[in-house]
Amino acid sequence: MSPVRRTLPDIISKLRQRWYAPSGYLSLRVWDSFGSGLLNLMVIGLLVVYLFPILFMVITAFTPSEQLGDRYAPVYPARQLRYSYAGKDYRIYNVPFEAGVRQLALVKPGPKASEFMDPQDPEAGLIYWDGSWRTLRGVYEFSPTLDNFDLLFGATRFPRMMQNSLALVVIGEIGVLISSTIVAYGFSRFPLPGGNLLFYILIATILIPEKVTLIPTYFMVVRVLDWNGSWLPLLVPLFFGNAVYIFLLRQNFKSIPKDLDEAAMLDGAGPLRILFSVVLPQTWPVVITVALLHFYYAWNETRQAALYLGIRPDLAPVSFGVQNFQSLAPIQNVLQASALLVMIIPVIVLFISQRYFMRDMLITGMEK
Repeated sequence: MSPVRRTLPDIISKLRQRWYAPSGYLSLRVWDSFGSGLLNLMVIGLLVVYLFPILFMVITAFTPSEQLGDRYAPVYPARQLRYSYAGKDYRIYNVPFEAGVRQLALVKPGPKASEFMDPQDPEAGLIYWDGSWRTLRGVYEFSPTLDNFDLLFGATRFPRMMQNSLALVVIGEIGVLISSTIVAYGFSRFPLPGGNLLFYILIATILIPEKVTLIPTYFMVVRVLDWNGSWLPLLVPLFFGNAVYIFLLRQNFKSIPKDLDEAAMLDGAGPLRILFSVVLPQTWPVVITVALLHFYYAWNETRQAALYLGIRPDLAPVSFGVQNFQSLAPIQNVLQASALLVMIIPVIVLFISQRYFMRDMLITGMEK
């Protein structure tokens, strides 16, 4: 036997002893804990960066308007403390002295010197301070406000726009689910003449940019069909299916064995009975996914609403109505309040349906 072959088992044995030694095992555990902690820290950092705009939006939505112009104000919603004296309100500032910083109420501001009063001891009289009071930082307390939402509700028909959006979503969901399900079921279960070619052409329509079809579609809707100022341009196309949804449903339907269809046919079930009794009960996750995808699209849709509902503000959905309001009243906290109200409904829907979203979904026909 060669020297290499003689020493190879010894080398493996020594490595095993070193790996499984108490000190080696401890070092592996330390490295494993360090790596896991580093990975978790990286994930948390990325999550904070991703969620920061949402956090900023929520904070700004509850921020008072007077705080926006104060450069010394804190980042959270707050109001500057005031002291009432002799029927007047005076702002309280942090005033530096040699003995330390004191919280005093500004009574008589001046360019080079100002007079303050101690709220804790008003009988002590006025306190003189040399310096510009504009450089002083105010004393704030946490105070979120709902005035931004009151302004939004008072300036827009928000309840009516919310009803319009819900009506468009519900009607559109019914149309797109029925049409897409039937088309996908036909492509997945029936040997249509040229079915594969038709399916490829259908999928190819996804690659066509909307800007290419915008002008012909607008001409057809406005000049030929005279549907301008109504919901028909937004709802009627949904009853003819959606290529993306048809693709998802078809791939999922094809993963279901046809033996189940044949067994149902032996019991006297027709194509529709097989669809509703055999196929759909096994594909609820993908159906719910399609419903959620369309809900998010319909809820945030503004392009078609701007084209066809610009002359009918009473029919405008909430996304377009809020966007139109933002262009007329570009106030930062009110803008964030309106965005928060538009976003809250999809978040609630996702929170309720997240247990079904994409669960056990088959996209390519592969096994789970």
